[in-house]
Amino acid sequence: MDAFAVSLSTGLQIKALTVKNILKPGLYFGIFQAAMPLLGYFLSIRFSSYIERFSHWAAFFLLTIIGGKMLIAYFKKEDASVDSGSDPLSAKVLIPLAVATSIDALAVGVSFALVKTNIYFAVSVIGLTTFLFSTIAVVLSKKLGIIFSKKSELLGGIILIFIGIKIFIEHYI
Repeated sequence: MDAFAVSLSTGLQIKALTVKNILKPGLYFGIFQAAMPLLGYFLSIRFSSYIERFSHWAAFFLLTIIGGKMLIAYFKKEDASVDSGSDPLSAKVLIPLAVATSIDALAVGVSFALVKTNIYFAVSVIGLTTFLFSTIAVVLSKKLGIIFSKKSELLGGIILIFIGIKIFIEHYI
């Protein structure tokens, strides 16, 4: 659901709704959501305490920084429809977002190892589901973009910051 919300935010910033632009966030989020539990599975018990101790902090800081940059860019310009110069579909933007929304899945991978889950089936389902949800979110965002067109960068920044806060709070609840 975090990847869905971030894909909505990303989609709000996309200028043209092409097949490539629709699929790109889904591919990044799907691949990272699948790769993180796989990595956690193979790292398993040895590093699980480190992963659990720091994953919420990493996600919180990454999402807050990216969301904050979007808010600053929104408030710096007079017309919110002017391009901020940052390509929301660049690897420089999508990789930190994909890492931030999937880093907690490292610990999930550790739990998969403990319960002897078929890791390849599990990460295939996770990756495909995330890809589909993220792709749908980009398409939905264009419908929302009509409603929020001048405020899309503001809305996107707020969404990212709230997701970061949510991840941080969930860790302590």
